[in-house]
Amino acid sequence: MKDNYLAISLRVLGNLSAWIVGPVIIGVIVGKWLDGKYHTEPLLLLISIGFCFIISMYGLITNALKEFKKIEIEAEIEKKLKMESDKLNKKNVEIK
Repeated sequence: MKDNYLAISLRVLGNLSAWIVGPVIIGVIVGKWLDGKYHTEPLLLLISIGFCFIISMYGLITNALKEFKKIEIEAEIEKKLKMESDKLNKKNVEIK
């Protein structure tokens, strides 16, 4: 069970880290390219980083909310399984 939590944690960490780093790196690359092309240093770089930061935050929030829902569903399933197991254990005790 503990390995499952570790795997889930690492998956969430990877997904959320990608949403933080990915768009910002793309924004830097695109912004530098646009600044070089239109000779507007650092205006387009800052605009593209700001735009990519907004995209990053949107992706981060939506992804985090999805992960929270998955964790809640898994916790509910685990709770139901434990309740069923307890019921079966009570029946076994009563039979003996």
